[in-house]
Amino acid sequence: MKIVVLDGYTLNPGDISWTGFESLGEFTCYDRTPADKIVERIADADAVIVNKTPLTKDTLAACPSVKYIGVLATGYNVVDVDYAASKGIPVTNIPTYGTAAVSQFVFALLLEICHHVGHHAATVKDGRWSASEDFCYWDHPLVELSGKTMGIIGFGRIGQAVGRIAVAFGMNVLAYDEYENKALESDNVHYAPPWRRSWPSPTSFPSTPPCSIRQRA
Repeated sequence: MKIVVLDGYTLNPGDISWTGFESLGEFTCYDRTPADKIVERIADADAVIVNKTPLTKDTLAACPSVKYIGVLATGYNVVDVDYAASKGIPVTNIPTYGTAAVSQFVFALLLEICHHVGHHAATVKDGRWSASEDFCYWDHPLVELSGKTMGIIGFGRIGQAVGRIAVAFGMNVLAYDEYENKALESDNVHYAPPWRRSWPSPTSFPSTPPCSIRQRA
């Protein structure tokens, strides 16, 4: 079996092993593939692995040996799935590959907003703390997340992961999603009612400043 990865660099710049693919057959990985090289590189491939390189109807029609397409991402709109299905070519994606990474990044940004770590690190190196008249030093108010309420719009895999981290920080979570799963609610996690209904009473959570995060499901 001939396996070709058309744009492996964005997922694996060198810190992940391709051994699993290599054990399955003849394996070739390209860091990137320009549009005019796609057909040439997969013309005789059995399995094609892509991230963002488009596989259109015309491209797939020119490569009749392709029997499987794997997308190294959650979204699969880079593949003409209707044409692939008409030819009996299965197309798979990876729905959960970025759940932990994205939710972690949300809090990396949120904590930067709360503490301005980058700014303070730079100014401390410039000698601002050493020159301070006080034993402590800060240029911005330091915000604590504990006790605040986070609003999450879209409570799918990523939204739920963000919510779990928020609760670990001592936050309350107010979630909105078209498809509610009441089993996810707890003392600290509640669904907001539909937009046209009234919002929860002020006693639903302690009176605390809000912290709104917009997340796609």
